Formats: sequence, structure tokens, C-alpha cells
Amino acid sequence: MPVESIFPRLEPLLPRVQKPIQYVGGELNSQIKDWDEADVRWALMYPDAYEVGLPNQGVQILYEILNERDGVLAERTYSVWPDMEAVMREHGIPQFTVDAHRPVAAFDVLGVSFSTELGYTNLLTALDLAGIPLEAADRTDEHPIVLAGGHAAFNPEPIADFLDAAVLGDGEEIALAITEVIREWKAEGSPGGRDELLLRLAASGGVYVPRFYDVSYLPDGRIQRVAPARQGVPWRVEKHTVMDLDQWPYPKKPLVPLAETVHERFSVEIFRGCTRGCRFCQAGMITRPVRERSITTIGAMVEQGLNESGFQEVGLLSLSSADHSEIGEVAKDLADRYEGTNTSLSLPSTRVDAFNITLANEFSRGGRRSGLTFAPEGGSERMRKVINKMVTEDDLIRTVTTAYENGWRQVKLYFMCGLPTEEDEDVLAIADMAKRVIRAGREATGRKDIRCTVSIGGFVPKPHTPFQWAAQCDHETVDRRLRALKDALRGDKEYGRAIGLRYHDGQPSIVEGLLSRGDRRVGKVIRAVWEDGGRFDGWSEHFSYERWTSCAEKALADEPVDLDWYTVRERDEVEVLPWDHLDAGLDREWLWQDWQDAVDGTEVEDCRWTPCYDCGVCPTMGTEIQIGPTGKRLLPLSVV
Repeated sequence: MPVESIFPRLEPLLPRVQKPIQYVGGELNSQIKDWDEADVRWALMYPDAYEVGLPNQGVQILYEILNERDGVLAERTYSVWPDMEAVMREHGIPQFTVDAHRPVAAFDVLGVSFSTELGYTNLLTALDLAGIPLEAADRTDEHPIVLAGGHAAFNPEPIADFLDAAVLGDGEEIALAITEVIREWKAEGSPGGRDELLLRLAASGGVYVPRFYDVSYLPDGRIQRVAPARQGVPWRVEKHTVMDLDQWPYPKKPLVPLAETVHERFSVEIFRGCTRGCRFCQAGMITRPVRERSITTIGAMVEQGLNESGFQEVGLLSLSSADHSEIGEVAKDLADRYEGTNTSLSLPSTRVDAFNITLANEFSRGGRRSGLTFAPEGGSERMRKVINKMVTEDDLIRTVTTAYENGWRQVKLYFMCGLPTEEDEDVLAIADMAKRVIRAGREATGRKDIRCTVSIGGFVPKPHTPFQWAAQCDHETVDRRLRALKDALRGDKEYGRAIGLRYHDGQPSIVEGLLSRGDRRVGKVIRAVWEDGGRFDGWSEHFSYERWTSCAEKALADEPVDLDWYTVRERDEVEVLPWDHLDAGLDREWLWQDWQDAVDGTEVEDCRWTPCYDCGVCPTMGTEIQIGPTGKRLLPLSVV
């Protein structure tokens, strides 16, 4: 039976909410497929507002891949703002997709992509609005399978009670594999109901089903062990790695937003993975190995994406885009190809030691010269050795001097505060570095309009990184160091006005730390926060630290653990971590040794250009580093 659109009920209510356009759908390249023609139906959710969720690359890729398949239907849903939530509750309107405005509860799968743990409360809002029981144990055969993916799903334990399943790693192939399991199970008449379907997914080894694993605890609160509770379920669940990115050139038809979004451009992922070995960076650790797209595939993706979307900017994305083995050729050939058009090219945050002025000039050839962004991350040389960010201050000064000499007037520098072993003077060193940047720019150009923006985030230890054992810095210390840094910059009459400072206070980082390294007991905290009105915790205007601390205190009152236990406590080597049964490919002993090397300030080279140093990913996952050069070049487009 076709599922009816709720839009006739929704449309009269839209004038009552802010930005109603975000709930209307109908974007260029969106798709609406016949409900009855589909065997398997996916609702794909990014648990944040439309303006953040629509540009998300992961959701767009899966949306297109699934909809390309016969008998498969995929639609999108995003978190609704509190004003819309109130209207929906008042009028009994369920969580809906923006494509055909179908109720989310009618789909076979609700696939949720988590880029950050601060979206967890938004998941509960969507489930509740959809009429899907919050706890997975309370769902029946009538409810969708609630499936998590994305970087924050590498430790899904804090939301394990709310999930039916989770997937680690790249989604392209496993989404199709899951689809076939569901299609086969439905074709057989859904034998054994929901439990049998989840068992089939878990038995494949590629899908983590939390209900099939028991967690036992020691009297002091630490985990004793995590073990399968069902026959045929693997002890460890492995991540998925797509090995030939040229075979997956998505998105081919990017969605063009109707409302303003955080990124108004066509993004092409030029490679996946990173082996730089920055110890704080979860994304770099869990996406190994490096796999490059060829220059010809990149060129074809840019051409098709622009033709299908009409975007005027192309972003070449990866964790460290200037590290592509043919980035010089990619930049020059794309700049040649689109010179004289209204198309501009951009490269996101660039490593200081991978930047060169030729590359920068190619990307600004279209006439748009935005500021340059670099991420030293640590203020002092000592801190950069601790985090394995092998960039010296002299490297940075040489790079920004060259940029200023070649016409740039603005640079942005990213740092973190609260890193392991950090002292007050390491943070104050950021002020000295920023002043030196301004001084170098003035000397190189003879001008006074040189600007530098310092942007600082609070450090959060993440699973599957060498810092997963580290004690998180308390928010009082982080805030005190940031205030001292602000005073050091503002009090300098010669340079203070030329340096902008942006930072986040330490409280949201503590909550993120609770969620990123939490276990299943944290689920009680998340639910309590949500029931108390917690929504959009990644937005400063909606975030309440007091709500989180009071809910944590109440929810964990009967447990031998508390907020500090999850955050500011250092773990020892033998402690069972909540995610130890989830395999990102990284050897645990190697991670521990890298943690010891961090404390000693020992640096580790990038294994792309040096011999393997046994992190474990390639042999464990049956993968390998895939880099060029291919020796190929892009031909100019023929003149129309």
C-alpha cells in the first residue's frame, strides 16, 4: 500500500515556523520514487538542522547510491527546530522526509549519520516524533531498523540502548549489502521477525547489533568484559573500507539547497584516509589507509557535478588535501580548464609543510582570493611533538611570509587547548606565534593591513586514537588558559588589533568527552537530558552545561562512576575500553606505544613516504595504501 504524504497537513502550518523553506523539499537533483515499486526503503537522517545536514557528503552519497538501485528507495530527513517540533506535537504530525513527506516510521531502515556525538539528543527527538520507541528493546516488527553510521559510530555504546545496529567505516558497499539482506528476508516472508533480521545482519560480521553483546562491570565501575550473547555473532566487528574510490565517483548529481546552508559549493573528495599520524585526530586514525582518487576521475567528477548543479565553487576535500600525490597537477589542470568561467576552486585547511605558493596561486586564479587557513594545533614546539604535528614555528613563518608577499592579507590559524601534558606557557605561546606572524607579514609587505585570526577549540580525547587513555583537561583550566591568552593578545598595543581571537569555552568539550568515551551507562544521562529539553547540543545557544551535569549526577547516582570518571580520569593499559570489541584495524599495542611516545615527545613519520611502522590497519583489514602519481593529466574542456 502506498504511504501517503503528510504535506497537505504540514503546509498550512509552515507560516508559524522560522525558515519554513527547509521543510518543503524539491531541491534540484532530489528524487521521489514510487513507494510500491520498492522492496527496501531507507530514510537517511543527518541529526542536525537542514542547513548543516543537506551539504553532508556521506548522506548525499548514500542517497544517490541507494536510489540508483532498482527496487530500492531512499529519502532524507533532518532534525526539526524546536519551534517546528512544538507545532508537530500540537497537530500530531510525525517526523517526515523532505523528499515525499512520508512518515519516517513507515520505512524499513532509519539510517542516521553521526559526525559528532552532540547530535545524540536530536536522534531521540526524531524517534519520538516518528512514534518509534526510544529503546530498541521496545520496538516491534512494525518499526524501522535504527542504524547508526559516521565517525561518531566508532563508539556507539552511549546510544546502544537506542540503536538496533551500527556500521563502522565507509558506507558505500555495506549499505547495499544491508539492503540485500533486508530484501531477501522480506521476500522470504520476514521469518523470525525483527530478531532474525538483526541476527542475519550481525552474523555477516559487518554490522554491530548491541543487543547481541553483554557488558559486565567490575565493582569499581570499569568494564570487565564485552562478550557475544548469541550464537553466531562475532567477538569483534570490523570496519568497512572501500578500496577503489574511482569505482565510486559520488555524488554525481549533488543536491542544490533551497535554503541557505553552511556550504554552498560542490565538494569532491580527492582522497580518503590520512597517515600523518596526528595523535589527537580520530578521523585520521579510523579512515586509514590512504586511498587516492585519480586525477582523471577528479576531473570527470568536477565536470559532471558542475553541469548537474550549477554551483560556482568546487571544494577539493580530504583530511589533508595538499597531500594528494598529484595535487599540483590537479590544481593546475582544473585552473586551466575553468579559467575565464565563473567557477572557483578551493582547498580546505592546508598543512603548513604541504603548502606552496604555486598551489595557492592556481586555486586563486579564478579571481577569488580568500584567506589562507593553517592548523599548527599546538602553540609550542614541545606540544607539536606531543601531538605528532611535525611543523616548526620557522616553517609557519616562512609559509605565511611567502603568502603575504604574494598578495594575501589574511591568514587563519587553528589551535587546540587542553591537550595532554599541556602547561600554561604552551597556550601563551600561541600569542607569541600570532604576533610573529603579523610582524613577518608587515616586514615582507611594508603594509599595516596584515591580519591573523586565531581560532581555538577544546581538545577531546577520542576512541581509536593514542589519546584514548588520556585524562581530559577540566573546563576550569581550559577557560583560565584561554582568558590568559586573550589578555596577552588584547594587551599588546602593537599587534593586538591585527589579531582576531575566536574560541569555545571548555564546558561543551567536557560533555563531548563524556559522550565520546562513554559506555552504555551514559545512555541514561542522554535520555535524562533529552527529557529535560536538551536539543541541538552542538549549538551554543541551545547547549546547557548545567542541564548535562545535573542529569549526569541524577542518572549515575546508583553507579560507581560519574562525569569526572568518564572525562578527567586517565586510563591504564589493561583497562577494557567500551569500544575494544569494535575493530578500526589499529593494533591496540601500537596505539599504546604511540601514547607513550607522545608523553616522551617522540615523533612518528608518515608511512606514505616511509616504511610501514605496524599500526596494523593494512594487514588486519586486507587493505593497502593507494597513491599515485599516475602520470595522467586533464585535457582542456572543448569550447561550447
